[in-house]
Amino acid sequence: MTRAARPALALDVLIASDRWQDAERAEAIVGRAIAQAAAALSTRATELAIVLSDDSAMRVLNRRWRGIDAATNVLSFPAKDAAGTHLGDIVLSFETIAREARAERKPFAHHLAHLAVHGFLHLLGYDHHRQRDALRMERTERTILHRLGVADPYRPATKPAARRTAKNSGKRVAKRRGRRLRKA
Repeated sequence: MTRAARPALALDVLIASDRWQDAERAEAIVGRAIAQAAAALSTRATELAIVLSDDSAMRVLNRRWRGIDAATNVLSFPAKDAAGTHLGDIVLSFETIAREARAERKPFAHHLAHLAVHGFLHLLGYDHHRQRDALRMERTERTILHRLGVADPYRPATKPAARRTAKNSGKRVAKRRGRRLRKA
């Protein structure tokens, strides 16, 4: 007996902000990330919408649906589709994602893929309010992102090493040891 083929996930990407200047690339990134997540988790629903938005629209959504008057990187809206064909909607904010990627020294594409997967997991019922649930969600994200070639998003970025000269390196060591330096 053979298993019936699972229908492919239909992804509709809507560009709701001109901030997404390379919309084709963003659509490809989120499409690949969602496809990988859907395959890894054997998703049954067949439809999903992703909205590429901006901070001002995201702030309105976040205030209306979560009571938080601030922009955020991703919001997920699970569908209340009785037939179970439409999984829901994911909204991503360009400015917040770009700002976080810079601050965390991550490629924008990697951070975008991570947040698409994160939003997708929320649609499937994953959450991170309790530590146990957060660990499960992060483990699932890491597995999916690894398959996409994206580095672990929860590992802290390393800071570039500061250049040291022999002169100032010795001063730091002496200060740490509590000694005063004498001028020559």
